[in-house]
Amino acid sequence: MATKRWRVAFAGLVAAVVVLPAWAAAGDDGRIGTVKVVKGGVSILRDGQTLVATPGAGLQVADRVVTAADGATGITLRDNTLLSAGPNSSLSLDKFVFDSTTHAGVMDASLKRGTLSVVSGKIARQSPESVRFSTPNTTLGVRGTEFVIEAAGAED
Repeated sequence: MATKRWRVAFAGLVAAVVVLPAWAAAGDDGRIGTVKVVKGGVSILRDGQTLVATPGAGLQVADRVVTAADGATGITLRDNTLLSAGPNSSLSLDKFVFDSTTHAGVMDASLKRGTLSVVSGKIARQSPESVRFSTPNTTLGVRGTEFVIEAAGAED
């Protein structure tokens, strides 16, 4: 029963991120995306510091987004990729390069544990082979526009 409630809440987060306006191209501040929705405990681990995630917070390459047992978050990347991480998730944004003119780029992300819903953005549409999501046991290449990943692993 609790799993069903989380799935409904998770679907609601995905819907909330989809209807929010996409974040415009970044300036020189290093942003690769923006936290759009936060529910419960969500942190951003960056350069040895733990930051509380809030709507509007910028994300950078090498950031790790961690959700607590009561947490979930929706993220929009610069290429309009939509990510929704469910409770007890740990997502590392390992690599992200995007040219807003040509839509060329590369994206690598690692889901260490938890659940992640993905709606592909412009990089995956332009060159699907340039987008990779990894879990402790699997590496996924993007061949579709929407998918869900679940990783049952211990924190690294």
